[in-house]
Amino acid sequence: MSAPHPDRYAVAGNPVEHSQSPFIHAAFARQTGQVLDYGRLLCPLDAFADTLRHFAADDSAGPVRGCNVTVPFKFEAFALAARHTPRATLAQAANTLRFDTEGWLADNTDGVGLVRDIERNAGVPLAGQRVLLIGAGGAAAGALGPLLAAAPAVLVVANRTVAKAQALVERHRGAAGSVELSACAPAGCGRDFGVVVNATATSLQGADIPVDARVLGPGALALDMMYGPAAQGFIGWAQAHGARGRDGLGMLVEQAAEAFALWRGVMPDTAPVLAALRERLAAASR
Repeated sequence: MSAPHPDRYAVAGNPVEHSQSPFIHAAFARQTGQVLDYGRLLCPLDAFADTLRHFAADDSAGPVRGCNVTVPFKFEAFALAARHTPRATLAQAANTLRFDTEGWLADNTDGVGLVRDIERNAGVPLAGQRVLLIGAGGAAAGALGPLLAAAPAVLVVANRTVAKAQALVERHRGAAGSVELSACAPAGCGRDFGVVVNATATSLQGADIPVDARVLGPGALALDMMYGPAAQGFIGWAQAHGARGRDGLGMLVEQAAEAFALWRGVMPDTAPVLAALRERLAAASR
């Protein structure tokens, strides 16, 4: 008798060929003894929903249990799901879907992944910090709730369209607690932040840094959610102005671990996977 097909997962987005998620989840599966197949799903910009439904319904190679969702479909993924975790509801965006028989479940693991990377991997406690979050799209929406839960003193959301940043801030007002939470344009967002997070697509687009260097406090951590060559411009800018630059690779691994736990019921150890991934990308760039 032939062995049953493994459970199937994928990362869905456009573009998606650069994604390191298949490597990460394969490493998690080996580490935890889980049997699964994880691939990439390129979705046309005008046919995300149809592409995802077709993928979820195709059990010819094994049951499809879920997917990760990357740019630019996180808001659309949230809308497709019948059920939502509280953090996905707060963000109104989803980067993780679980295809349950009683209806798709949407989650957002971006923010918890970001916070874990900052506090655990980079060693920077967020409590009491002045934090600047640049952007108000799907990535920023997923990050804001967990950043607030980490209890910084000040959190400013800067976005070119201020009304979009203001709407994001107002949706999170009830989760702010004692955090001084506000929205502004990139040109007037203040100075001397201890943590600066770039959640915009400027790195992918090769665009200019969206804020003035005065936002960087002495020794600040400046993290770009992108990784690889796309993040180098932001990292170089931060380092040139005395800050500590960091890419989004740690965040990628940490959010993937949270998604893996949602799907498989076991939390993998992220440290060896992050180390292996950094070594893999370094070798590829030589």
